[in-house]
Amino acid sequence: MMQIAHNRGPALDSTGWRSHCWTRARRDLLPVLPIKVVRLRVRRAQALGLDYKTYAGVRATTGRDLIAFLFSSNALGVFRDGQDPAPGRGARLIRLEAARHLGAGPGLDMAALAGRIDAASALRLPDFGAPWSGMRDRMKGWIATHRLPGDAVLMVSETDHERDIMAAAGLAGFVSGQRYFEGQSHEV
Repeated sequence: MMQIAHNRGPALDSTGWRSHCWTRARRDLLPVLPIKVVRLRVRRAQALGLDYKTYAGVRATTGRDLIAFLFSSNALGVFRDGQDPAPGRGARLIRLEAARHLGAGPGLDMAALAGRIDAASALRLPDFGAPWSGMRDRMKGWIATHRLPGDAVLMVSETDHERDIMAAAGLAGFVSGQRYFEGQSHEV
């Protein structure tokens, strides 16, 4: 039965309609940015080692610039104590124009690995199977200790568990280590 005044348009609560509206709004936003702003953001994306689409997506989602990265030991390719980051990853970190922080897996000497990547801080990531509230509390404590706005920190990690840690912490987003270290950034 049709309700009075129903115009047979798409249901406003449908996922497809919301997706269409979001896509349209994002597409309409881009032409309003002055070319100078776009160029500055492309340069900033390069300085952070990100492609422009990833950087612009994080910036549009959070409304702020990225000021720090949290690299997991998995993303660095470090799985044993005393091991150096995978080839090429240390050099890429040197060029990063943002604070680097380390999230270490179990059994690794956090201080030694943090020193090898010149990290501003190191923390032991919550264990696999840790309750959501435990992950949230540990990560929020780390954020507060270092006075970081969580939504300005991008996590570079590898596993679904680390993605859950990112969500529990309220960080800006998640990029896989493979994509970050092996991906290409756009040139100006």
